[in-house]
Amino acid sequence: MGSGYGHPMFTVDANEVALGIESLGDDDAPLVLLAGGTTMLSWPDALCERLAAGGRRVVRYDLRDSGESTTTDPEAPTYTLRDLAADAAALADALGGPAHFAGIGVGGMVAQVAALDHPGAFSALTLAGTRAVAPGPPDDDLPDHDQATMSRLFAHPMPDWTDREAVAEFAAAGAEILGDEPVAARAIAARIWDRTPGTAPPVQMANQMGMVFSKIDCNPRWRERLPEIEVPTLVVHGRRDPFFPVGNGEALAREIPGARLLVLEEAATAIPDAAAGEVAEAMLALG
Repeated sequence: MGSGYGHPMFTVDANEVALGIESLGDDDAPLVLLAGGTTMLSWPDALCERLAAGGRRVVRYDLRDSGESTTTDPEAPTYTLRDLAADAAALADALGGPAHFAGIGVGGMVAQVAALDHPGAFSALTLAGTRAVAPGPPDDDLPDHDQATMSRLFAHPMPDWTDREAVAEFAAAGAEILGDEPVAARAIAARIWDRTPGTAPPVQMANQMGMVFSKIDCNPRWRERLPEIEVPTLVVHGRRDPFFPVGNGEALAREIPGARLLVLEEAATAIPDAAAGEVAEAMLALG
């Protein structure tokens, strides 16, 4: 099915699952591996192009139960956060790593645990729009989701998941509530719909909303281990993010030794195209 983007799209067997990947740039260039949050399209095309133009092989991939990766039962996943971290390490190895590993949203949680559990697989780390604790109530010192925004978001009725246009409109409306760009969200949602293996609501919600992530086992905690991360780390966070407010990114940058914090003043939960150059420059500077 592809990503609707025109670059080579295939699956790689890693850690006994098939992971859907898209690759751009020179295959022999240093590897940047982008974990979806949950699909690869969480990472904007403009950023991928900037990274490739900076002399990197850029590979973005779908987490399990999304896109072209192995989908089993998003309502009752049998894998854990540690399995997703092991997927990343195995994929980096299969692609000839070590990799600069980047995760956005829930993919940023995968990236943190992967860097801690499989340090030899990764040469650098980028954490975008994420936090240091699993889905659910955060630690007392971390800001939770903005409740007014969440109330508006969850008041919005679910679409007919068999209707591509309705799903795209649902995503655009949600983006407007979150402070993201509705036009971009609409286009990405349509591309995600095209890549989703079926129209059953649980499968669609896993792809469009990452709902499967709230059902996986994320224990044990990893926040207390963040000082063990030794690779160069960049934390990217939108100043206006109501889902994981910016205090979460600030905490990550404080607790990971030597980490750099890049706050995108005009961004919310997504990386807007207008920020692609700034984010790419910061990522490339990590090596």
